[in-house]
Amino acid sequence: MIKVELRIAITREISPAIERCELAHLPRQPIDLDRARRQHHAYEQRLKEAGYSCVRLAADVTMPDSAFVEDIAVVFDEVAIITRPGAASRRVETAAVAEALRAYRPLQYIDPPGTIDGGDVLTVGRRVFIGESARTNPAAIAQMQSILAPHGYTVIGVAVRGCLHLKSAVTAVAGNILLINRDWAPTECFRSFALVDVDPAEPAGANALRLHDRVIYPAMFPRTRARLVDRGIQVADVDVSEIVKAEAAVTCCSLIFGP
Repeated sequence: MIKVELRIAITREISPAIERCELAHLPRQPIDLDRARRQHHAYEQRLKEAGYSCVRLAADVTMPDSAFVEDIAVVFDEVAIITRPGAASRRVETAAVAEALRAYRPLQYIDPPGTIDGGDVLTVGRRVFIGESARTNPAAIAQMQSILAPHGYTVIGVAVRGCLHLKSAVTAVAGNILLINRDWAPTECFRSFALVDVDPAEPAGANALRLHDRVIYPAMFPRTRARLVDRGIQVADVDVSEIVKAEAAVTCCSLIFGP
């Protein structure tokens, strides 16, 4: 294991089998593989422009969802936790991600009967909000609490409704500012934060990827983007219109860590 001095972004190439991805809330649509890959490469370029070194893992035809690496691990300064995804088909994805993270962090694992997707984990400072969703169960939340408490983190369960993951409903966009769809996550859990509401016409617009000096945000939600800019947040647009057909979002496609 080496000490990380650079900002790291672990990504994984779009699988040729992405059209067979898991879906829970969206109807299945044809996905243009070449276009999805171009969008993914542009997303990686946004990370590089922000000063991140991209560690790209290879695609796998047997793993349709494997580009969405956020669900497979949750990385803290002290430890990386390898998840046990709620969709059984995705559990084969963990080995490659664990091997990549091993160089940077000690590893801990979620054990059965726990299931958790990284998309349900929102870390803001020393508070870790975990969505209680169809993919994440109380057994995994308890294990997360056990792993993180010795490092000074507080774990808080949050009921998720109407969407796949907690970070479909709420994400951090600045130190004390959250972007939220109030229909999908209870605001009482986030009373100590300033909240920016998604535009009513853009209910899926609550997912933003916070980097050290900006957020990466989908170009398909211009009204909500304007609200972020009005709050003084630097926004880097990215087109993910093909990738979102796989029920993905901008946080899904990378594992971000470093100083």
